[in-house]
Amino acid sequence: MTALTQKNAKFAWSPKCEEAFGTLKKLLTSAPVLAQPDITKPFDVYCDASGSGLGCVLMQEGRVIAYASCQLRKYEVNYPTHDLELLAVVYALKKWRHYLLGNTCHIYTDHKSLKYIFTQPKLNMRQRRWLELIKDYDLEVHYHPGKANVVADALSRKAHRNFIEAHPTVRVLCCEIGDIEMPIALEAELYNLVLEPTIKDQIIAAQKQDKGMAHIRDEIDDKKKACFRLDEEGILWFKNRLVVPKDMELRKKILDEAHTSMFTLHPGSNKMYQDLKQKFWWTRMKREIAKYVSECDVCQRVKADHLKPAGTLQPLAVPAWKWEDIHMDFIVGLPRTQKGYDSIWVIIDRFTKSAHFIPIVSLHGVPRTITSDRGSLFVSRFWEQLQIALGTNLIHSSAYHPQTSGQVERVNQILEDILRACALTYSTKWDECLPLAEFAYNNSY
Repeated sequence: MTALTQKNAKFAWSPKCEEAFGTLKKLLTSAPVLAQPDITKPFDVYCDASGSGLGCVLMQEGRVIAYASCQLRKYEVNYPTHDLELLAVVYALKKWRHYLLGNTCHIYTDHKSLKYIFTQPKLNMRQRRWLELIKDYDLEVHYHPGKANVVADALSRKAHRNFIEAHPTVRVLCCEIGDIEMPIALEAELYNLVLEPTIKDQIIAAQKQDKGMAHIRDEIDDKKKACFRLDEEGILWFKNRLVVPKDMELRKKILDEAHTSMFTLHPGSNKMYQDLKQKFWWTRMKREIAKYVSECDVCQRVKADHLKPAGTLQPLAVPAWKWEDIHMDFIVGLPRTQKGYDSIWVIIDRFTKSAHFIPIVSLHGVPRTITSDRGSLFVSRFWEQLQIALGTNLIHSSAYHPQTSGQVERVNQILEDILRACALTYSTKWDECLPLAEFAYNNSY
């Protein structure tokens, strides 16, 4: 029927049409009746997106209230996966606004990162626009595995294939899989290729062999051991943190991953402890982390000593909103790279403490105030007149008292330490390390 709406389409009744018409009559006459909604009870919305369409189901107490699906527009096909899944949520909220607005609703999606959409630090303009709509609703986003989300998944897709074919002419993926020594045959059908960390499996295996873990299991009913629990698979947890047995090689592997990897870049002991304690627990954990950091050769070579500052501190007004009040400074005199860079523009939001280590300031609009030192670049007439035209108020630190903009001075020092650690560990140019440095800084405690 949809195909007949196209231009120059001819009507032809074939055996396939007869079969489809019969199936449609059967489904319309034998399908269960949809339930009536009760606005005093919370609603459940299951959403899914595919490369061709969106699908969602409105349910209440396990009974279906309504279905909805739509085909993607031409420009929506180019959206990334995260935006497509969020688009499915927005579509459901608009479709059933008369049910959901003012009531509690639970959104279930098979895209796990949508759980953190309200705390995501960086959003594009499309996501910001949608987030303003989502915040009108009293909702919670939950992760629902794709295998269980069959109804919304079926609504969002046409006939499709759940596998890919690796042809001999396209060898990029095959070469990468070969580099990690994973056997694969060309022309094979890959149903799912999942990358999972092995540290958790190693911890679970070590728990079963450790005598200390067996002792805790025996005394888990004791009031002193009330913080410990066993899940359905027999895995030992300390509250919501995985218990790591006394296996020094395993603990060292965890500490190496949290300290020397390219996504952490040698954080301090306090930051490292705050990051690790969200997922892992073992006795004297903080002490072992501090000892590990103190014995790190790279940290000893790049970290600076801190002395008590002199003079009276001149505090600034507390910022009211993010990216309205910023710190800024330049790190100059660096070795010139192949791309011609020899300086870094450091921009820090005083409210969220987020930083950009790239030479642009237009990512977040025109700031209300800019705090800087009295460098020749910041007291020049051109710079002052430019900011007056933009409506930005310039705040300079007083002479011999750089503590006014101490936040940017501290971030400069952290950035320099990270770049030194990167250069010593990975032997790369400092401008290639900047994205890693920004990621490590903005995602640490």
